[in-house]
Amino acid sequence: MKRVILLRFGELYLKGKNRNYFEKVLISNIKLNLKGLNCDFYRSTGRYIVTDYDEMDESIIIDKLTKIFGLVSLSKAVEIKTDINDIREYISTLKFDVETFRVSVTRADKNFPVQSNIFERELGGIILSKNPKLKVSLKNFDTEIIVDIRESGKTYILTDKIQCAGGMPLGTAGKGLLLLSGGIDSPVAGYMMSKRGMSIVGLHFHSFPYTSELAKQKVITLAKEISPYCGKIRLYMCPFTEIQEEIHKHCAPEFMITIMRRIMMKIAAKVAAMANCKAIITGENLGQVASQTVESMTVTNFSQTEVPIFRPLIAFDKKEIIEISRQIGTYDTSILPYEDCCTVFLPKNPVIKPKLEKVQKEESKLDIENLIQTAISKIELIEC
Repeated sequence: MKRVILLRFGELYLKGKNRNYFEKVLISNIKLNLKGLNCDFYRSTGRYIVTDYDEMDESIIIDKLTKIFGLVSLSKAVEIKTDINDIREYISTLKFDVETFRVSVTRADKNFPVQSNIFERELGGIILSKNPKLKVSLKNFDTEIIVDIRESGKTYILTDKIQCAGGMPLGTAGKGLLLLSGGIDSPVAGYMMSKRGMSIVGLHFHSFPYTSELAKQKVITLAKEISPYCGKIRLYMCPFTEIQEEIHKHCAPEFMITIMRRIMMKIAAKVAAMANCKAIITGENLGQVASQTVESMTVTNFSQTEVPIFRPLIAFDKKEIIEISRQIGTYDTSILPYEDCCTVFLPKNPVIKPKLEKVQKEESKLDIENLIQTAISKIELIEC
């Protein structure tokens, strides 16, 4: 008998002939996350198993596994030889401090001599004899004892399931460029796209000296906080001060936010090409602020046509976004009171339903291509 951790994947079952590719990526991600820990990992008859680990490392291993996209749940389990008497003997040692339970037997090994439903009743009787205060409840139970009899000659006995991140294995959906601000939304947007298998590269616009080094460090911290889910992130830090000053100097103030967003997208398209990214990802949310109306986002979309823009939070309400940010551990950093570039030179009355032709007329007052090339030439690359 030995203690193991059983891992389960979800959507990969739907991938048909491509399933081997997705499993291969998932297995590679699991091994990468467990690298440096004293444990073994292997695949056996439809199960992923972590074994031979130091019990002192168990919580660390479980924490890392729960953050791997593609895994839906895991269980701490006991592995024993598939022998009816060995199973009975182990079940007889179990003690519970709950009120209700049920036993579930899965019998992948059809050579096992007792049918699942009959064996469930027998094992339930053994548990009741050792825990006389317990009651059987097949629907509303406090705990479930699962006996998983595999074709490999091994049986796994477990009593809990721990939820994992779900989604698709990271790296199976290409690479995207995340516009990472210091706010709540953009780290969540990166997390949501990585949950669908997309690897993330970050791009942050800063307005030094109007924004401080603390604001810059805040964004680096956010990138590191989502990296347990999204993998290590390359973060491009793009200076935006000169562009903002030029817009402020030459353009009507009500169009400043719209023009800023459009120039950001133009820069993002070029950085995406540099970083081999197939999409731009933003944390925009319909109706949240003036730059996130249908009209504003439509005008922003027309700033460039080379790279599609993904907005995974478009229909979320703020409460849902905050809940996810708390779950993934970015909320406390996101609310630190350090300004980002979007809060610099804010107009009193930004246009909320901009017309493309009017925006383009204001933009014509700027040497946009030169401003973009200058900003890109000063980009700093940070590995997070």
